[in-house]
Amino acid sequence: MQTIRVAVDVGGTFTDICIMDETTGLIRVEKTSSTPDPIDGIMGGVAKAGIDLAEVALFSHGTTVATNALITRRLPRTAVVTTKGFRDVIEIRRANKEDLWDTYKDVVKPYVPRRDRLTVPERVDAAGRVIEPLDVEAAREVARILKRRNVAAVAVCFMNAYLNGENERAMRAILREAMPDVPVSISSQVLPEIFEHERFSTTVANAVVSPVVVDYTTRLGERLAKDGYTRDLLLLHTGGGVMTPASVKDFAARLAGSGIAAGAIASRTIASLCGYPHSIGLDMGGTSTDVSLAYEGQSRITKDWYVEFGYPIRFASIEVLTIGAGGGSLAWTDPAGSLRNGPQSAGAYPGPACYGNGNPQPTNTDASVTLGRLGTSLAGGKVMLDPALARQAVEDGVAKPFGLGVHEAADAILKVANANMSDAVRLISISRGYDPRDFALVAFGGAGALHGVDVARELAIPVVIVPPNPGVTSALGCLLVDMQHDFSQSCMVDAAAADPAAIEAQFAAIEQEALDRLTHEGVASENIVLQRSIDMMYRGQWRSLAVNAPRPLGAIEDLVDSFHVEHQREYNFRRDSAPVSFFRLNLKAVGIVPKAGFAVHGPTGVTPEPVTRRPVWFEGEAHDTPVFEREQLPCGFSFRGPAIVEQIDATTVVPPGATAEVDKYLNIIIRVKE
Repeated sequence: MQTIRVAVDVGGTFTDICIMDETTGLIRVEKTSSTPDPIDGIMGGVAKAGIDLAEVALFSHGTTVATNALITRRLPRTAVVTTKGFRDVIEIRRANKEDLWDTYKDVVKPYVPRRDRLTVPERVDAAGRVIEPLDVEAAREVARILKRRNVAAVAVCFMNAYLNGENERAMRAILREAMPDVPVSISSQVLPEIFEHERFSTTVANAVVSPVVVDYTTRLGERLAKDGYTRDLLLLHTGGGVMTPASVKDFAARLAGSGIAAGAIASRTIASLCGYPHSIGLDMGGTSTDVSLAYEGQSRITKDWYVEFGYPIRFASIEVLTIGAGGGSLAWTDPAGSLRNGPQSAGAYPGPACYGNGNPQPTNTDASVTLGRLGTSLAGGKVMLDPALARQAVEDGVAKPFGLGVHEAADAILKVANANMSDAVRLISISRGYDPRDFALVAFGGAGALHGVDVARELAIPVVIVPPNPGVTSALGCLLVDMQHDFSQSCMVDAAAADPAAIEAQFAAIEQEALDRLTHEGVASENIVLQRSIDMMYRGQWRSLAVNAPRPLGAIEDLVDSFHVEHQREYNFRRDSAPVSFFRLNLKAVGIVPKAGFAVHGPTGVTPEPVTRRPVWFEGEAHDTPVFEREQLPCGFSFRGPAIVEQIDATTVVPPGATAEVDKYLNIIIRVKE
């Protein structure tokens, strides 16, 4: 019987594997070192965990292959075919800069150099009418040139193709006739939206990663099948759903950032199980911290993201803010004499000073060791920590330059790191119109539970949730997702002139495409859910807000009222007298994947004893603090801070003034105030 579900999240250092038994809901985890070819690490981890792939009902995977390919620019040769006169759209891009005041910092070069951006005569006007058909002879000449250059992928981006993709489809047919094995991405399919730079950029990103991702997913699928797996490989995409390799061929760039999305999905699910529909995820690892927000059980979605600044990828994505704050972040002094923390990192090697690999600079890990919050080992004893080296780094790097005691200096290091993370939480909550006091903070990742309560206190968040396996929570997120595809279509019309029947017809066309795609992926009709929304804005603006659209559409006035309410919440003002315009129709097509329930535990009445006690410093004062083993904490056990809870993949700090309880899912629920 196929009763096992497996999720794999590949990181730069470790490959995390999460295994769930459908019959019991019990979860076990495995960690193995990542390998140059991620597939070797995955299969090695599967073997190490003793998984019989013939018994696996679902194999879900979050991958960094697409992201790494874009970051490192190890990309196959790709060409762009565009309308005559628009060869340089992706190089001209937008007139903005990542750092407005840095005159000398140039935006990185486009993914496709100018010599491989070719043009053909064709034109579609602003109403979608073909006023110049594709020049077939010129198109065939372009195809001949690209075949001779041995390009591995092609992006076809024509002006106004978002309204009418007839010429793009004709160009694709000619390219496929000349190069049948070369993938061709067309902008009218990848992103049928106005704003040519964003549309061109997304299509180019999709094209350049397509050969890399298709090769990777094909090889992984073959390795899994060879070892007995009989179902579809499910790949987590940045929108928070999964797709099969069949869809990856057309939408490869959706896999960029998939690992980050997994953590956001897991945190919102865990918070909902604990009774908190409003939650903030704090995923703190060794180098960075990812912050996400869920409101009423739904993650915030954005289309404004990129891997490299200047080249947007406009696929719907779970909004995650990433900052350079992790266990290995370095403490340093800026030219003005202020203490800073990150984004520079000690990395996996040499790592923090306490690793003993020669790094003399203090890190957050060294500060935690100096304060007694971390013990002398990590990962079940695989990494040993030297408290003397940690103390020496803190003393030389911070205590002496600032005239502080060593514990005072270590506390200062952590306070700066916590302030950085708190600022990130403010950006994703307060600046979006959400009050952090209405949320629970889910602290996970290798270092999240060390800092969770301190961050919550700074923001007046009342509750911190620490999952049972914080270090592999992102892998768990891969088990909690459905098949999902996002569709959009431009609809630029004033609300006062909008025709509900015409909009309903547009939605019907998009819905049919969505149904066809999910059916092709094997989703039964009863498991398909379609969620509609309309992007709206005040006339004259270009930033829009998504408003849920009922089915059938109903009165336009009701949509306008909903927009005013959403605008009030997001920006704290509304203009009921101002005319409102429609901008874009959106459809989220979800294929429900049956999910196994988490194991529920009952109280045992057992009161575990601390495995040891040690002095831990809080606010400059040493406290004799009990240290518990996480595996020994049963459901219903409650305790007061100060306390330390250790496990193989994380350490949880419960400071003085906080109380904690283990719930029926074995999460630690920390009340920030007694």
